Amino acid sequence: MIHPTAIIDPSAEIDTDVSIGPYAIIKGDVYIGSGTEIGPYTTIDQYVTVGRNCKIFQYASIGAAPQDLKYHGEKTYLKIGSGTIIREFVTINRGTEFGGGYTEVGEENYLMAYTHIAHDCKTGKQVILANNSTLGGHIELGNNVTVGGLVAIHQFVKIGDFAYIGGKSAVVKDIPPYVIAAGDRATLHGLNNVGLNRHNFSKNTVANLKKAYRIVFRIGLTVKQASERVRAEVEQIPEVVNFMSFIEKSTRGITR
Repeated sequence: MIHPTAIIDPSAEIDTDVSIGPYAIIKGDVYIGSGTEIGPYTTIDQYVTVGRNCKIFQYASIGAAPQDLKYHGEKTYLKIGSGTIIREFVTINRGTEFGGGYTEVGEENYLMAYTHIAHDCKTGKQVILANNSTLGGHIELGNNVTVGGLVAIHQFVKIGDFAYIGGKSAVVKDIPPYVIAAGDRATLHGLNNVGLNRHNFSKNTVANLKKAYRIVFRIGLTVKQASERVRAEVEQIPEVVNFMSFIEKSTRGITR
């Protein structure tokens, strides 16, 4: 299942049932899990781990050195979770020492064509990045985040679970979980009701998240004032706690 024109370093560890297409390049210190498919002309650079049952399409560049002037050849890593799909011309860079040395793509991500994930980024499970979405360095995406096409996300931004970022947005501050954000610069547009319904969130959960959202963003309170009111007036279900904890811990500032 390995095409004879593929170039594979002898130190690469390739598990069973891996398919590698024509003219693919697999460098040293790489591990590829069972059932993964590597498309033609794909390059997987050194210090990369690819999980099981991934599918990497043609011309992807996986694990190249970070595009960071502070990087001077240090040994850093990229880890890609099992079940992830990486489409044509996607680029993912390894980490930097400053950022902890790791870039991590979670399980069952779907990275559409021309997506770029920069150094030291971390994505949760079942994240979707649409065509030409761009993640600057040190970005963190929670689970089940969806990012529309042509979105640019600034370095060090964090985006919470189940958030949805509309296409052609520029995101410069943190996006709380469970919300929709869009625009240049991005602003919030309420809860991600469609996404919450698709993931079977209960009516009670959505209602309590809506109460918390209104208190935080609709009546002109500071974060401290809003936190006190949410604790007093909204049922403290796990989703509300997650929503408020994300906002309270933000160091970059919250999109409003």
